[in-house]
Amino acid sequence: MNDYNQILEQEIQELKSKVNGSQIPDELRRKVDKDIVALERSVALGSYDEKYEKVSKYIDWVLKVPWQAETQDVLDINKTREIFEKHHYGMHDVKNRFLEYVSVLKLRSQNPDVAGDFRAPILLLVGLVGTGKTTFAISLAEALDRKLVRIPFGGMGSATELRGNSRLILGSEPGRVIKGICEAGVRNPIILLDEIDRSSEDANKDIMGVLVELLDPAQNHSFRDTYIDYPVNLSHAIFLATANNTTAIATAVMDRMEKISMPSYTDQEKIVIAQKYILPGLLKDAGLRPEQFIIKDEVWAVVTRPLGFDAGIRTLQRTLQGAVRKAVRIIVERGYPEVVITLENKNIFLPQY
Repeated sequence: MNDYNQILEQEIQELKSKVNGSQIPDELRRKVDKDIVALERSVALGSYDEKYEKVSKYIDWVLKVPWQAETQDVLDINKTREIFEKHHYGMHDVKNRFLEYVSVLKLRSQNPDVAGDFRAPILLLVGLVGTGKTTFAISLAEALDRKLVRIPFGGMGSATELRGNSRLILGSEPGRVIKGICEAGVRNPIILLDEIDRSSEDANKDIMGVLVELLDPAQNHSFRDTYIDYPVNLSHAIFLATANNTTAIATAVMDRMEKISMPSYTDQEKIVIAQKYILPGLLKDAGLRPEQFIIKDEVWAVVTRPLGFDAGIRTLQRTLQGAVRKAVRIIVERGYPEVVITLENKNIFLPQY
């Protein structure tokens, strides 16, 4: 029994050491200290093991929350332009809006009178599937050198997925927002709310309520996750959102965002995107040199429009992936030095719908 008590005391001491060496808010520290005191009392009552698991798990999550840690923004407008040009073809109006966005961040950062109280506008990118909405968030994160947290809303069935469950419930954890910043390790990442129009219809009202709190500058400085049960400051994060359309988005949520419409790609734009952006990466991943895989000019119209008009590039990307795989197999099995796709042999490489 003495050995067992020593193990219990050691476990409790380890929890105390974790908390003492942390930078959590003082009020939360007092709250956690009370949990540890209650844990010490539970030793005599025989409920220690169950209580220890709950308390230690809670403390681990509390210590993961980045209460103060931040990354320093890189506000270089020329670098930003280069990154957006590298990852996005066309979309000039959308790219210009992001360049304006970064310009404002830079100018305000240079003015000590206003630098600290700035709330970055929340941009909502609205467009059809495959038009590059998510990629713009990735590019902005790269340009600013910020961490990126992506929260997918597709099929989200409950607001608790965002806000978390009470820690009194067995197996409960924080919601996706707090989990996201914990994984990022900083309190000022770019938080991408992806496809906010695609949550479950039954849960949509509650989810929109949480979104209002997240996106409202008057509220997100003290976002309260149900599991953590202590205000977390999200006002230093940059929020971006995407949607296919705005029909299912509550008016109160729309009022807190600036809508940017993503244009569809023309056939000619998709050909350029395929040749300059998509295909080089696919060839590199497959171990092919550019001269080993050639698509004749007259074939590209079939590649980009196999089923009629398509606003995005996902079908195009899948089509090229399949063609590259088939070419690799032919080169490996038959020892051909190259594969040339023509109108005569295109059915071998392109999907037949």
